[in-house]
Amino acid sequence: MQGKSASPNGPDVGKGDNVVVLPPPASTSVSQPRPNPGAIVPGRRMRRRKSIVVLSVDVVGYARLMEADEEETHERLMWILATFLEPQIAAHRGHVVKHTGDGFLAAFDSAAEGIRCAVGMQRNLIELTRQDSPERRIWFRMGVNVCDAIVEADDLFGEGVNVAARLQTYAEPGDVVISQAVAAQLPTGLGTPMADLGDLHLKNMSKPVRAFSLRIGSASQGAIAPAHAANELPSIAILPFEDQQQDASDAYFAEGIVEDIIRALSTLREIFVISRSSTLAYAGKPVDVRAVGRELGVRYVLTGSVRRRPSLVRISTELTDAVSATIIQAENYDGDISNLFDFQDQVALRVVAAIAPQVREWELRRTLRKRPENMDAYDLTLQGLDLLYRLDYEAFSRARGLLQQAIVHDPTYSAPYAFAAHWHIFRVGQGWSPDPELDGIEGGRLAATAVELDKQNALALTFHGHTHSFILKQYDVALGYFDRALAAGPNCAMAWALSSATHSYLDDGEEAVARAEHALRLSPRDIHAFYYQTALTLAHHACGNYEAAVASGLRAASQNPLFCTNLRHTAASLVALGRLREARDVVQMHIQAQPLFQLSRFAPTCPYKSPERRALFIERLRTAGLPQ
Repeated sequence: MQGKSASPNGPDVGKGDNVVVLPPPASTSVSQPRPNPGAIVPGRRMRRRKSIVVLSVDVVGYARLMEADEEETHERLMWILATFLEPQIAAHRGHVVKHTGDGFLAAFDSAAEGIRCAVGMQRNLIELTRQDSPERRIWFRMGVNVCDAIVEADDLFGEGVNVAARLQTYAEPGDVVISQAVAAQLPTGLGTPMADLGDLHLKNMSKPVRAFSLRIGSASQGAIAPAHAANELPSIAILPFEDQQQDASDAYFAEGIVEDIIRALSTLREIFVISRSSTLAYAGKPVDVRAVGRELGVRYVLTGSVRRRPSLVRISTELTDAVSATIIQAENYDGDISNLFDFQDQVALRVVAAIAPQVREWELRRTLRKRPENMDAYDLTLQGLDLLYRLDYEAFSRARGLLQQAIVHDPTYSAPYAFAAHWHIFRVGQGWSPDPELDGIEGGRLAATAVELDKQNALALTFHGHTHSFILKQYDVALGYFDRALAAGPNCAMAWALSSATHSYLDDGEEAVARAEHALRLSPRDIHAFYYQTALTLAHHACGNYEAAVASGLRAASQNPLFCTNLRHTAASLVALGRLREARDVVQMHIQAQPLFQLSRFAPTCPYKSPERRALFIERLRTAGLPQ
């Protein structure tokens, strides 16, 4: 593998960009001949355009490995290439086209051969390096695409080649990411789990690329298989910080800082913290802290601003008593961006000292989240989180790619795994998933990994519990994860809401109602309030309180008429009340949201534990008019 060098004629090309940088043209004049596109350049053997399978391979953490021991890393990579990789490529009737410094491009005539080769190489490499220490272990990421390309003696050109190179950046160590064109030609008998990554928006490409991940390395790393009184607590809302960036596209950064501070404070039982989503409505508006206190039911309000420069960050905060409008505390945190996490922790510590002095500092420090090792991973997670919250399908699709990139940049950082798990589960709930079972499994795998990396990650524990309940029907296991989630994050509204749903599946309606109501108390103006209202709809339905279920269901439908879980329970409750005409109106909303829905396909996935409850629920949906 040869080292990279920058072109003297232009800017460096980013890794994965299969771009040829040509010298700048000489100044033109009328006497100069026009270039002939068909002319043969002396010394350059142009080959014909043809359809090929491109395999892009990249070494994970190449710069780190070379910095630790350049000679050993280079020799070991050369040995792996000569002894294991090149013979396998040749055995599958492929050939290495060129080396890229920390990887290579290979070409095959058959998609089946290319995939078998990639999967075989990854499996062999996992076994070969299994005993190596983590800091020395060599992993590869791989991407595969079928495309028309211009083939020369020692290189490949074309947009499809770039697609393969960029797909591999979305692969987790030891995995292979393939395009939809390759997935359509998968050979049988691979014995490799495949996850749908959705539409990935690749760098410098106007159209998204549907991609799938073949789980080889990530599957081998040991992922785990398949109360409510708060009024007396000090309560606080943290409003969106004012973004003082010159570039409006960086607004996610200020929002992400608020998210992290909220998450830190939410770990404490001694404080009642309003969820981030409920405070988004105040972004960019003049703030009347007294009005905010009344609307959100809190005693304290934290406001602030953020300014970021390439290597510097400044955070200013004000903590105000919402009853008297008195500023209790005003702080500035100014320094190198590498100290960002220390600044966030200081903000949380200062707030706690002011509003809940009985909480000792070490208790909060003990619960602060694990930090990323890589600032790029943190930044990509914030960008993905920004898109995830928009409830727009196109933005939602892009969020998964950003979270996947964050995982690639720092495989030890828990947060992007947790939010990626949420992405898969939410896609199922929204009816956007082409394969709900596979999305559920993938969401569970990601959540399990997040929990392994940070056992105090309340959201990861929550999503893992919901997967066990909603997808796997392992209710006792789910309740165990919810208990852990609420111990780690007593103010996590999502944990209260999703644990409420599980209690509904178990016909424990009274507990389900209490938990759903607490979730709404924690998140009174949440842009996802329909999610918590839906939990309350399920809870009232489980209690047999159908009037209350309908009232809650109609509120949720007014906030989001596309959330089908809510529509189904609202329709079933209307049938139980004998209000068939209204039930059929709700069913029409459901058909518009999910025109391909069939009861026969839904029935086996119905999450109720009791067979009698399941049968009654399905019969009510049939009576309401949902298609069989």
